[in-house]
Amino acid sequence: MINKRLKKLKKKFNTLGIDGYVVPKNDEYFSEYSQKNRLKTISNFSGSAGYAVILKKKNYLFVDGRYTIQAQIESGNNFRIEKLSDIINCKFFKNLTLGIDPKIFTFEQVNKFFLKNNSIKMINYNLIDQIFNKYSTNSKNFYSINEKITGESYVKKIDRLSKILKKKGSDYLFISAPENVAWLMNIRGYDNPNSPIPNCRLFFSKEKKIFFISEKYKFKKLINEKKVKFYQIINPDNMSSFFDKIKKGKIITDKKTCSIFHTNIIKKRFKILNKEDPIYLLKSIKNKDEIKNMISSHIIDGVALNKFLYWIKVKNKKKISEIDAQNKLEKFRRMNKNFLYLSFDTIAG
Repeated sequence: MINKRLKKLKKKFNTLGIDGYVVPKNDEYFSEYSQKNRLKTISNFSGSAGYAVILKKKNYLFVDGRYTIQAQIESGNNFRIEKLSDIINCKFFKNLTLGIDPKIFTFEQVNKFFLKNNSIKMINYNLIDQIFNKYSTNSKNFYSINEKITGESYVKKIDRLSKILKKKGSDYLFISAPENVAWLMNIRGYDNPNSPIPNCRLFFSKEKKIFFISEKYKFKKLINEKKVKFYQIINPDNMSSFFDKIKKGKIITDKKTCSIFHTNIIKKRFKILNKEDPIYLLKSIKNKDEIKNMISSHIIDGVALNKFLYWIKVKNKKKISEIDAQNKLEKFRRMNKNFLYLSFDTIAG
């Protein structure tokens, strides 16, 4: 199946005038884990980090040391497995034109890994999606979380962020990392496996005006509770025309999660300041409620883990597989009434 997909992909190269195509692990929101795993689609590699570089006659998969053996087992029939560190100034491909989807790459990624010895061609649609587009989509609404969990209202967070923008001399902030939107607005979603990420972006002004860049159907709950108004939700396809209506000024973007596609739209209208999204620092300093809740959750999970260790050492009398152990541990964790889901699939050895 992977071989057929690779052949379909390579048939497009000559028409597009490219020598190869680069597929990262991340999606449009630069999530490590996402519903849309294009790297696995084209390589069968299921690890959490890596890049595939597919050329006309050769295929390379770059992974870090955690995944060398796994990558060889999953993808070795169709790909040459290489160290992720070797992708920089790579000796295997030079003086080529490599195609990329600008929505899933940042300028930082491209400059670091691919641009020095090759030219890059932006292709404004994803070639993997053209040959395989059967990814599951989520239609669940975003939701608010209680102030007892966050320890601070979103109104106070907005006040703090506004003061920081003014201090930094910026008129606007484009929040491209969904986890930062989640922190600021005290919201969560169902867009990623194992993590309550609400896939959306947010445009914020120093005057505290906010606009979400996302699909409107996900905001029904937030609109009903009057946290967001309908006009504050901008369809991603209308982002460029929305910016045309905004007064020009200076804007902060995050170079790690603001894609080439979005950066190019933003710089047509605003002057981009070379600063980090201030939310990273704000959310790194935990308040009393957050610290209390983290301690509590570790205690609760520690009880589940101790029950499991007692079971596996004393109570269990039969041979079990790693899957059996994984399922049993999850069963103990689910006994807690506040359990939602695992933060990542259990790695049992």
